[in-house]
Amino acid sequence: MAVSTTSFAAAKLEAPLLKASPSSRASSPASQLPILLKPIRSRKILIQRGVRCEVAASDALVQTEKLSALEQLKTSAADRYTKERSSIVVIGLSVHTTPVEMREKLAIPEAEWPRAIGELCGLNHIEEAAVLSTCNRMEIYVVALSQHRGVKEVTEWMSKTSGIPVSELCQHRFLLYNKDATQHIFEVSAGLDSLVLGEGQILAQVKQVVKVGQGVVGFGRNISGLFKHAITVGKRVRTETNIAAGAVSVSSAAVELALMKLPESSHASAKMLVIGAGKMGKLVIKHLAAKGCTKMVVVNRTEERVAAIREELANIEITYKPLTEMLTCAAEADVVFTSTASETPLFLKEHVKGLPPVGSEVGGLRLFIDISVPRNVGSCVADVEAVRVYNVDDLKEVVAANKEDRLRKAMEAQAIIAEESKQFEAWRDSLETVPTIKKLRAYAERIRVAELEKCLSKMGDDIPKKTRKAVEDLSRGIVNKLLHGPMQHLRCDGSDSRTLSETLENMHALNRMFSLETEISVLEQKLRAKVESQK
Repeated sequence: MAVSTTSFAAAKLEAPLLKASPSSRASSPASQLPILLKPIRSRKILIQRGVRCEVAASDALVQTEKLSALEQLKTSAADRYTKERSSIVVIGLSVHTTPVEMREKLAIPEAEWPRAIGELCGLNHIEEAAVLSTCNRMEIYVVALSQHRGVKEVTEWMSKTSGIPVSELCQHRFLLYNKDATQHIFEVSAGLDSLVLGEGQILAQVKQVVKVGQGVVGFGRNISGLFKHAITVGKRVRTETNIAAGAVSVSSAAVELALMKLPESSHASAKMLVIGAGKMGKLVIKHLAAKGCTKMVVVNRTEERVAAIREELANIEITYKPLTEMLTCAAEADVVFTSTASETPLFLKEHVKGLPPVGSEVGGLRLFIDISVPRNVGSCVADVEAVRVYNVDDLKEVVAANKEDRLRKAMEAQAIIAEESKQFEAWRDSLETVPTIKKLRAYAERIRVAELEKCLSKMGDDIPKKTRKAVEDLSRGIVNKLLHGPMQHLRCDGSDSRTLSETLENMHALNRMFSLETEISVLEQKLRAKVESQK
């Protein structure tokens, strides 16, 4: 009993070291053992002359048994990672589950996504990662060696970066694994999980995840493939279901909300101020113009974007003002829309309480419509008399009005998502044969190089470069042609049960013939399950 207890304690110490590549997880260098097990101290025994050291031999045997037990536990722990397929996990907080006060603390600016991916992949049980951070959601997508440990590590990382206690995050987060995670990102990309059902901006944001992730270590094959497939799904759903027809965006919902709060008679005359001329701000301006607003002031860091919008909307009078004149402009406005990337509030109570009151013709209330996350308007502004503050969470009442029709289209979209999810899972399954392919090619390459060296050594030292290259090309060509057939029979996309069964047989045969020692038990179980389900 003492042996197993010691070994268990040592195995617990070993567990954090099982990160990194599958090969490093599968074997543990003997050199690490002295670090993990304290050597048994020699007992102080008085050995009389002529008595052999049976006690010392017994101690050595106990030590050997302990090391053997530890090796077994270590191997068992490593097998748990190498024999189990890594999981795709999403740890998310969205507008549906989390208030804006928490989402803004979790928000990660686009420029910081590569850094976040690097930090996430530095965690013990995370292989790949991606960040999707928008005004309505903060979602971390990872490939985890262990679901439980991976979720724990990512949640702790989110807590550390945001300052929100883990217990509070756990109250609002949602967790999805593998097929459920795949379906979720497909629904997100299709606009089915948006506050505004069918809105198009989220698809652009998913595309941006892929664009930013290119070349970032940690934005690996599984996560990259997942997001690229999600883009395909988003495009297909919008094309085939027309779900976006008549759908409002967050920006247009903000304009609708402002008009709902203003007296109808003031819609055309109310003084509108838009702060920020990025994608969201530009949409606000366009929707204001569509609702009959012909004059507005736009505050932005530079005039370039405002000038481009002015050219596009030739019939609208757009006045540009720099950020330094923001408070002056707010003093003259009835409605203030904010949509900037500022990580600190632009308006606080002390900025607003001194502003002159608005006229009775617009209801006597100055409206702040804040569609930024983090928020541009501090919650304290709502304490100022004759001021009303609305943020993205307040848009739900606008969205509810035209949701029914798009819900019917969402059902059509779900059929497309189910089909695309199967295709993605099949693609992921096909990756399981990659280790076998690599080992077979490496095996053949070792033989080719060895035989090539023998051949060249027999030909002498004065071989012309051209001859040497010709012989090397010949050896490489022969190997490639011999491998072509086996390689083709190791590739399958998981869509046909006959092909799946044959691929399994081929993997067994190659493993036996070439002693590739490829781990195929998990793939075998998966393929057999698929074959059975398709009979």
